[in-house]
Amino acid sequence: MSTQRRSQLNGLRPKKTTRAQTAVRWSRRARSPQFGAQNVRAPFAPPEDWHEPRNDGKGYRIVVQQPGEGYAHVVTPEQVRERLARVPQEFLNGLEVVQFSQMTRKKQSFPCYGMQWGSTLYLYPLEESLEEWFSIPPQPQVVTESRMYGGRWDQPAIGSWRLTWSKAAIEDFYLNNILIHELGHLIDDRNTGYTDRERYAEWFAVEFGYRATGGAGTRRRNAKIRRRHHAK
Repeated sequence: MSTQRRSQLNGLRPKKTTRAQTAVRWSRRARSPQFGAQNVRAPFAPPEDWHEPRNDGKGYRIVVQQPGEGYAHVVTPEQVRERLARVPQEFLNGLEVVQFSQMTRKKQSFPCYGMQWGSTLYLYPLEESLEEWFSIPPQPQVVTESRMYGGRWDQPAIGSWRLTWSKAAIEDFYLNNILIHELGHLIDDRNTGYTDRERYAEWFAVEFGYRATGGAGTRRRNAKIRRRHHAK
């Protein structure tokens, strides 16, 4: 089991002493790694729907759940199918389900954008506002990665950090980073440790997600519009 994690949260929320802090939904998406590689019986096994692998080679299906109050799915099943159609198709041999999961209070205890578990890839909804608020400073690699896809960071008040997405940027981030990152976990049958699996999935997402769709050249402001979703 693998998750696409963000920064180092899971600390306490700060005291809400400013107008900005009292008016926002604090994001719990940034957290420390807490899951093992593939041990689905581990104590931290997430409260997710388990889809028993069929191993019948009939391809994958998409399951869509309601996103949850205050949340929205940021990509569509059609966008996911179109994006997966553009990766080398041997990468999809073990994929059987892509689930658009619902955000619940229970699931907020292991916040993430995406997860791979068995033969299923899970994509999680984002705040409807397309704003994520954090109560501790994000790690540099988290800032760098989100900015690669157009995320914008600022610090509206002491003790609060905000990550703001445009619709185009968050779609790019999910389709060409989160989805491909989790696919990398799915095909990784060699690494077992968390660090090695994350390193591989991050490399996979850069090679088959970011670079395969034009890298920084297609993501600069005012860049000439190009077809993004293609494979080299």
